[in-house]
Amino acid sequence: MSEPAFPSAFPDLATDLSVPGPAGALEVAVDVPEPQLERAGTVILCHPHPLHGGTMHNKVVTMAERSLRELGLHTVRFNFRGVGGSAGSHDEGRGETLDLLAIAEWVQKVRPNDALWLCGFSFGAYVALLGARHLPIRQMISLAPPAGRWDFSAVLAPDCPWLVIQGEDDDVVDPATVYAWVESMPQKPHLVRMPDTGHFFHRRLMDLRGAIKNGVRAQLPPLLNP
Repeated sequence: MSEPAFPSAFPDLATDLSVPGPAGALEVAVDVPEPQLERAGTVILCHPHPLHGGTMHNKVVTMAERSLRELGLHTVRFNFRGVGGSAGSHDEGRGETLDLLAIAEWVQKVRPNDALWLCGFSFGAYVALLGARHLPIRQMISLAPPAGRWDFSAVLAPDCPWLVIQGEDDDVVDPATVYAWVESMPQKPHLVRMPDTGHFFHRRLMDLRGAIKNGVRAQLPPLLNP
């Protein structure tokens, strides 16, 4: 059976679609902002670890999507290989980075004039940082990046504004390790420490929404219909 073709245009309405990836078709969810808020920017969001139940429907990912869409960005969530309707099997971050690059290739084809943003949560933050070195990213957002749990030796500071949000009571990722990793970066991100907050931002999702919005507002691309 032949691989599906790249969708030829970015949808005008929220929808699910399929984009060809290196291991087969990738399941994608696209959302669009209100017309009066629409900006010349698209953000790709990466979900947490597939072997621990992570999907593009994770509540942290969907809250991040909502936050950025409310600011006027077009949003693209997708399932890594082997998750949901995406073909393939888990590949410890290597193949998942290639999945991200395939999604980014499609976004750049159908919205060539947009600023490209990346957002990742947990394992997705790791994959987003690996992919960023190959992409013209204008804003990076890392939510609970798993420093200390994954090999971050290949992670470079992205050459763009970078927001890191970390819960101080994270029970999966050691906050002190994340803070030390952030401090080691030659180009330090804007770090937001959220007190009384665990890895999955339980009961703090609205605070996360505010932290994302406040952290990126100065970097927003221009309105399309000012």
